[in-house]
Amino acid sequence: MDQAVKAEIKEEYQQHDRDTGSVEVQVALLSRRITEMTEHLKTHKKDNSSRRGLITMVNKRRKLLAYVARHDESRYQELIKRLGLRR
Repeated sequence: MDQAVKAEIKEEYQQHDRDTGSVEVQVALLSRRITEMTEHLKTHKKDNSSRRGLITMVNKRRKLLAYVARHDESRYQELIKRLGLRR
């Protein structure tokens, strides 16, 4: 993922103009990387080190979403709706 795509995602999910590390931004960036890694693993089925990285990213996203769900349910619902995640 190049810098232009990251900047676009940050701009879409940020809460204020200098926001780069909020949970929404982190989850959106992780979701994009997970999608790219999933496509990579469809063609490279035996790439186990990348598969391990994918599992790590999925777990990190799950933990971040659990944090948002604990603290603000409406924010959580909006985030998974915007990202199109099943939960």
